[in-house]
Amino acid sequence: MYYFLNSNFEHLAEREWLITNGLGGYAGSTLAGANSRRYHGLLVAARNPPTDRQVLVSKVEETLFTDQATTELSSNQYVEVVHPQGWRYLVSFERLPLPRWIYQVGGQTIAKTVFMVQTANTTVVAYQNMGHQAVTLRLNPLFVHRDYHSLFHRSDYFNYYLERREGLLKLYAHFGADPLYVAFSAGVFIESRAWYNRFSYREEQQRGLDYLEDAYSVGFVEVRLEPGDECFLTFSTDERFLASSPDALRASEIKRIQTLRCTQSDQFLQDLVVSANQFIVQRKVTTGTSAAGVPASQSETIIAGYHWFTDWGRDTMIALRGLCISLGQQQMAQRILSTFFLYLDDGMLPNRFPDNNQDPVEYNTIDATLWLFVALYEYYLRFDDVSFIEQHFDHLLTILDAHRAGTRYGIHVTDEGLLYGGKGNVQLTWMDARVGDFVVTPRHGCPVEINALWYNALQITIFFAKQLRKKPDFYVLLLRRFEENFSPYFWNEQGYLNDVVKPGSAPDASIRPNQIYALSLPFPLLNPHAQQQVLTTVEQHLYTPLGLRTLSPQDPAFVAMYGGDPWLRDTAYHQGTVWPFLLGEYWQAYLRIHGQSEAAKRRMYAELDTLKQHFYENDCLFGISEIFDGLHPKRGRGTVHQAWSTGAIIKLLSDYPLR
Repeated sequence: MYYFLNSNFEHLAEREWLITNGLGGYAGSTLAGANSRRYHGLLVAARNPPTDRQVLVSKVEETLFTDQATTELSSNQYVEVVHPQGWRYLVSFERLPLPRWIYQVGGQTIAKTVFMVQTANTTVVAYQNMGHQAVTLRLNPLFVHRDYHSLFHRSDYFNYYLERREGLLKLYAHFGADPLYVAFSAGVFIESRAWYNRFSYREEQQRGLDYLEDAYSVGFVEVRLEPGDECFLTFSTDERFLASSPDALRASEIKRIQTLRCTQSDQFLQDLVVSANQFIVQRKVTTGTSAAGVPASQSETIIAGYHWFTDWGRDTMIALRGLCISLGQQQMAQRILSTFFLYLDDGMLPNRFPDNNQDPVEYNTIDATLWLFVALYEYYLRFDDVSFIEQHFDHLLTILDAHRAGTRYGIHVTDEGLLYGGKGNVQLTWMDARVGDFVVTPRHGCPVEINALWYNALQITIFFAKQLRKKPDFYVLLLRRFEENFSPYFWNEQGYLNDVVKPGSAPDASIRPNQIYALSLPFPLLNPHAQQQVLTTVEQHLYTPLGLRTLSPQDPAFVAMYGGDPWLRDTAYHQGTVWPFLLGEYWQAYLRIHGQSEAAKRRMYAELDTLKQHFYENDCLFGISEIFDGLHPKRGRGTVHQAWSTGAIIKLLSDYPLR
């Protein structure tokens, strides 16, 4: 429970809440009630799960009438003023099991709860009179109709044609639009049309983007609530859910969340598990059945981050290790892996799925496919499921053969046995920032983490071959050639690993976190002494309690702050910015070097307290941000709730519990 007896608008507007529906849709805003992003809204529907997201309901303006006064409970940020200022009456907020606000006006107390129906584009808002006198609430929904990346502006094109039945509105934003349903459990609807103009979204302004938006009202619901009474507003794209009891839907959602939490004993881990579940969503695939026999209709995937990411191959393979495998979610892990196997092409997994109903066409990633091997290996160790591995073993061989012989974007194995990738200005690794034709972190050649992953892919394939009684002789030869040449090319005499090498050229000796993978992956590459040297370098140059920096502060190219317009943000993205998901790799390396001792684990738990505080108290409550500033990391940047950030911490707490 969060209490705000001496709070202010800035404090409340900097803290966000988020709930999701298992389809890629969501609802979210600030604790103050004033939207601060184009991505905020009460109903952001995923029309083609988990993509084609549309913001349909911006918010509800709430006014409280008592015998003594009229009080507006909502808040909005305009260019020069906050109006109304309902945040002044907010006394507490509770995030779990459902977002719940308590407002006090004089002697009156109003509770507001928001939840979504799972696997439905449906949001329900409940209002309860917790005071001792009857009150009247005026609830005025504000509508927009747009893609979640854009903004909505006043236009005669949007006439919001309205059909009315008792307790129900059926709205068409414009001719030919899909309907939006609005149900109210009590009160009367009074039609009163108006545009609400020039809401100001502070986060968009800080990102150097358009930040003003308009919204439309068709009228309001006015309801009288006796002490203890409750009313519901339901917004949905699916008429079927309007016949359900909102109270029963709420009870079902609370039970679902409580079930998620009860699987863990550690409080922090309990809450992380609930947050992790928000990333697991259905994917409406267009063709096929996976080799595991999973029909397309049951396909699942992982949203990379809220609010604006969809499902990315790299992020999914990294995140599912913590979100699913470490938590013992075998069937879920199978379904997600099977989803991506459906789209294996030319020995590669897709970089990302498009924001529409089309099949992926972007395969510009070298590491997503290699992370698949690590995920499968950890899956096998957790579940001892030889059958699933056997179903996909030929896929693994296809991948290795494609990489050895050469596939997209110049990806191939060099004469030295190293894995090379890069062509034109296409960026293939996770450090992929590019502004137009300007590549911020050019990494064509043999990046260190790609080669650590390639080595692990070979080792894992050989391991699986032995389990399946197959001969891995050819891949053993590839492995030996790699082992002979890795250290001569990558080892830097200063005691760390070069970031990128090109046989015959000078290496990129930048001190970056990618070298940690040579220590953290299932099959480490270096001897114990060299591992300790690398870890020491990472600790001295890159480590922060919130994540690892992407570049040493001593490097002339280091950028201390992440922010500003797209150019400034993209040129800082991998030039010092701190990434929390890298903590998972750092601490796995640290624990391996220190023998997973209790003292080492206690240090890890103590250091994770900083990120734990971020999770509970800052930015998106019960979420872990994508990135932080490089020099003095404090406030979260980028997306407010990132899958691999969350998955990394879950994996650490699950795999390395304290005695």
